[in-house]
Amino acid sequence: MIDRRALRWNGWGFVHAGFELGRREPEVWRWVADTLGRKTLPHRPAAPLERVELAEPALAEPDLQALRALVGANHVKTDRYERAFHARGKSYLDLLAVRSGDLGQAPDAVVYPGTGEEVQALVSHCDREGIAVIPFGGGSSVVGGVNARRRDGQRGVVTLDTTRLGRVLAIDAESLTARVQAGIYGPELERTLQREGYTLGHYPQSFEFSTLGGWIAARGAGQQSYRYGKAEKWLVSAELATPRGPWRTESFPASAVGPNLNQFVAGSEGILGVITEATVKIHRVPAEKDYRGYFFKDFVAGAKAVRTILQEELPVAMLRLSDGPETHFLQSFSGAQHPPGAIERAAMQALAWRGYGEGRCLLLVGLEGDRETVLESSVRTRAIIERLGGVHLGRRAGERWYSKRFAMPYMRDPMLDRGIAVETLETSVRWSDLHNLYRGVHRAIHDALRDNAADADARAIVMCHLSHGYVDGASLYFTMIFPQKQGAEVEQWLAVKRAATDAIVAGGGTVSHHHGVGTDHAPWLVREKGEVGVALLAGLKDSLDPNHTCNPGKVLPG
Repeated sequence: MIDRRALRWNGWGFVHAGFELGRREPEVWRWVADTLGRKTLPHRPAAPLERVELAEPALAEPDLQALRALVGANHVKTDRYERAFHARGKSYLDLLAVRSGDLGQAPDAVVYPGTGEEVQALVSHCDREGIAVIPFGGGSSVVGGVNARRRDGQRGVVTLDTTRLGRVLAIDAESLTARVQAGIYGPELERTLQREGYTLGHYPQSFEFSTLGGWIAARGAGQQSYRYGKAEKWLVSAELATPRGPWRTESFPASAVGPNLNQFVAGSEGILGVITEATVKIHRVPAEKDYRGYFFKDFVAGAKAVRTILQEELPVAMLRLSDGPETHFLQSFSGAQHPPGAIERAAMQALAWRGYGEGRCLLLVGLEGDRETVLESSVRTRAIIERLGGVHLGRRAGERWYSKRFAMPYMRDPMLDRGIAVETLETSVRWSDLHNLYRGVHRAIHDALRDNAADADARAIVMCHLSHGYVDGASLYFTMIFPQKQGAEVEQWLAVKRAATDAIVAGGGTVSHHHGVGTDHAPWLVREKGEVGVALLAGLKDSLDPNHTCNPGKVLPG
């Protein structure tokens, strides 16, 4: 497990790490200010821990003694740092709260069980005592999924941190499965598997600071999920601690004995119980990896190439298509850090003469597997791409992305220090609706940001990439960067979020492809699932957790 005090309690990642801007940092911030219509950027540092407003713990000493009896005195934390660290996740709304020092929602205690039996004992105890239990892995939720909330009538809130459950328990080399404790972090999981020649292949952007249980609970997706699958694809079975007692789902390769109950666990977000262990599908470490880039003149052409590759069923690991604004931003941002040389400038000018100008879109193609398959797929994907108007850029673009693929979240904290908001939202939609939804969401975000701008001169950057694809559709991932409206930051973002999500629903998209529901998306649940579907989920919740002990207020409205 990672020492919690090595991590930022009010931001992203390790305290000692950050986004490297290099020697040209002043020039980078001047470029950002100019792009957003700012003459200067304000100084808005986060409130230090000693200034954070934390309510007095609602649990009395006898309650804490009971918790200590279950997991050991050293594993029950009530200090200021632990309560603040576990109060919220990593969404923009979460960071606004923790950076302002307003932590009205904070756990009364944080417990670190070391076994599945201890997790079950804690859940059962809290259920009897009327105490809410918040499952917490890495805490990287961006939809309010780990916020320390309790229902009316509940006496307190305990956050149950799973990261002491951090071991690979067994590898079945013949069946290509592994049994793993749910609190293991991504890097430790991959180090352990790869020592034996295997990989799960699940690499979300939060990989370094998220856990196996969190990936399952949020129905997460990795950057290479084209090859390795989303969480619901690689999950074989799970064990949960619920108020009704231990629950282990079936682990057959396939079964026709009613619905597969694993599909209730994947995406359950802790409302049915605490995931303590999972059996997952693994793969042999690929012998070859090939990541390279291509330019398209526009997003429509690039999306057609992605769709064609998928519908011809070529074995790709990743296809990531940035739209024009995102491609322009990333290249301009990189150019502010590292000005292009004469050869690179000449190459860009030559592409512009051929029609690959400011609207050009970057497609990154990742291939993994044995050498023969990767070589064949490289030839076939390149042939499709070039036939549809793509220009091959070589491996440098792909390898540069691959080496920095977990670094971008570190950029949010220094942006917020300068009064700049950064937030994302995502969806998936059928190919036949993709471009209409893309345009509708872009328009909705721009209109909402204009109507809620910091001032008349403020400008926003709205960009998107096609992050995951399927035979029948794809996921679109939107990123917004805009000057904060000081004193009304929450209202500003909520207006944008409502407008964008309404546009997603109106365009035929899902409210979330891989971030989950939490509290932020719960208002749209009935529109997506329907009244009968929501009643089914509510019935399942009431069956396993009639007192709503586990993660109350998440997923289900109200």
